[in-house]
Amino acid sequence: MEHAVAFRNVTKRFKQKTAVHDLSFTIEPGTVVSLLGPNGAGKTTSISMMLGLTRPTSGTVRLFGQDPTHPVSRRYIGAMLQQVNLPPGLTVEQCVNLFRSYYPTPLPPNTLMDMSGLAKEAKRRADRLSGGQRRRLQYALAMAGNPKLLFLDEPTTAMDVTSRRAFWDQLRHFAAQHGKTVIFTTHHLDEADGISDRILLIHEGKLIADGSPTHIKNMTGNRYVSFIAGPLLQEESLRALPFVEHVEKSGRKVRVRTKDSDALLRALIMGGYDASQFEVTAGALEDAFVSLTEPNAERKAI
Repeated sequence: MEHAVAFRNVTKRFKQKTAVHDLSFTIEPGTVVSLLGPNGAGKTTSISMMLGLTRPTSGTVRLFGQDPTHPVSRRYIGAMLQQVNLPPGLTVEQCVNLFRSYYPTPLPPNTLMDMSGLAKEAKRRADRLSGGQRRRLQYALAMAGNPKLLFLDEPTTAMDVTSRRAFWDQLRHFAAQHGKTVIFTTHHLDEADGISDRILLIHEGKLIADGSPTHIKNMTGNRYVSFIAGPLLQEESLRALPFVEHVEKSGRKVRVRTKDSDALLRALIMGGYDASQFEVTAGALEDAFVSLTEPNAERKAI
C-alpha cells in the first residue's frame, strides 16, 4: 500500500537554525495522526514541507508517492491553517462555492454546510462570523475538494467546549466512513488522546515518540498515586518516602508521581499515613508529554 505521507531523513535548516533534523516516518492512508511537540519543536516546519510550501534542505517528502510541490499532489490535500484570511465581502455560502470551484470533484455544498454546522449561517457575511464560526468555515473550505489527506493546525482554536466536541465527533465519523487521512496539531492534549490513532511527538526537530496514545502514556513508566490527605499528613513526610518523584497538592487532594506505585502504596499503608481513597493511574497524555520533553528526560529508542 502506498504511504499517505513519507518522510525520509528530512532535515530543514534556516540559516544557523536546524528546525527539523533527520526526520523519518510514514503515515498510512485512513489514519488519524496528531503531530505534537513544544513550541519551536518543528511541527509547523514539518507541515509546511508536507504542504509543499517549503522544501527540505536534505531528504525527501512524499504524499501518496508524489512530490508535494507537484500540482497533482495539491488535488489530494486540504488544509486548515491558523492564519487564514477569508475572502472579503462574501457570504458563507459564496465562500464555500468559490472554494468548491477550485477542485474537479468537490463535496456537495449542503454536505459542507452540515459538516461545519453553518447551514443557518449560509447567507451571513463571512467577515461577520464569530471566532469559532470562522474556524468552522475554514474547516468547510479545507474539505471543499473532498481531500484524501487533511491537515489541521490547531483546528479548535476559538471554539467552545460544545463546539470542540461536535467538531471532533463529526470529523472522526467522516474520516472513518470515507477512509480519510488526517494530520493535526493541537495544544489540547485531551483532543489528541481522544481522537488519534497515532501520535508523533517531536522535540527539537527530532522524533522522540511514536505510537498510540496508550503507548505514549506508558513510555515514561510513570504511575500516579492519588488520595485524599487527612489533617495529620505532612507534605515533607510524603517527599521522603521511597520512589516519590513529584508531589502535587490541591486542597486535600494529593497526586504523587512514582516509578513503583506498589512500593509507594505499601509504604503509605504500612506506615499508617493519614490518607484514604487511593487511586493508581498511568497518568494523562499531558503527563507523558511533559516527562518526555522536559530538559533532563531520559529518552528510550522509539
